Amino acid sequence: MDIKNAQLAVDQWIKQHGVRYFNELTNMAQLTEEVGEVARIIARRYGEQSEKESDKNKDLGEELADVLFVLLCLANQTGIDLQESFDKKLYLKAKRDHERHHNNKKLK
Repeated sequence: MDIKNAQLAVDQWIKQHGVRYFNELTNMAQLTEEVGEVARIIARRYGEQSEKESDKNKDLGEELADVLFVLLCLANQTGIDLQESFDKKLYLKAKRDHERHHNNKKLK
């Protein structure tokens, strides 16, 4: 599914199951909370912190999907075509960083 269709799917879900979008500030807080859950898993599973027994069954993919869902909600309610914005950003990054990473000795 491309981003445009993901935005449509989220909008349909909101209309069928969610009653309405939470306001933008609530969704921003929700996004921050979801990113925090991703950070907790990454810090404990891949970082130096020990992973608690209660965290070992947490699904990183599910938490990343939560982040994506709220991000799509924010794009929808603020009128952002995220597919267009992403495509533009990817083009700009490719143009700007084409040689940058190849010449980075730290990445070799």
